[in-house]
Amino acid sequence: MSKTGYFEMSRRNLLFGTATSAAFAAISRGATAELSAQTSVTVPLVSSDAPSIGRVSLQVNGVQQNLALDTRTTLLDALREHLHLTGTKKGCDHGQCGACTVIVGGRRINSCLTLAVMHEGDEVTTIEGLGTPEHMHPMQAAFVAHDGYQCGYCTPGQICSGVAVIGEIKAGIPSHVTADLNAEPQFTNTELRERMSGNICRCGAYSNIAEAITEVAGRPA
Repeated sequence: MSKTGYFEMSRRNLLFGTATSAAFAAISRGATAELSAQTSVTVPLVSSDAPSIGRVSLQVNGVQQNLALDTRTTLLDALREHLHLTGTKKGCDHGQCGACTVIVGGRRINSCLTLAVMHEGDEVTTIEGLGTPEHMHPMQAAFVAHDGYQCGYCTPGQICSGVAVIGEIKAGIPSHVTADLNAEPQFTNTELRERMSGNICRCGAYSNIAEAITEVAGRPA
């Protein structure tokens, strides 16, 4: 056989081999896809839609409340949607605006960042539990007197936070601007503004809010 013939035969063999490999690869891919489809059909899927229900007992504004809730329910949604205490507002739902501030065990928290089932047996105070239009809490009255609000949406959280701030200072709990950690915190304007910095007022009534809290700090709540 001549060298030319040998070269032509080799080229034909190469082309044949390439075509055969491509065919086997296509068959393999098809078989894999079919197997995957069969597997996806036969393997049972676990549903994530079914809620896990938990029971929680709370003392809300002095009233015992027994709730059966989806364990993913935040304290904010439990108050608003289940107990219909809509004074506590939902703002950012990320703990950044303070509109949802309530008082739990004497300390203020962002109720959108905590689950209701985490507060079994806790005492929760919302804006409705501080006072009524006929018998306002001193902080509520001070907000009215000093015009510490405009739209009023964030005001419930501001008032709850203001009440808790006075309690924090009286308890000697320092803040980021407390000058002497060994001394009792003082009711200074800087101290109050720092402690209230987590409560955003989009209307910009900060000066009036500080005046209202300062007034209440000088008399018993």
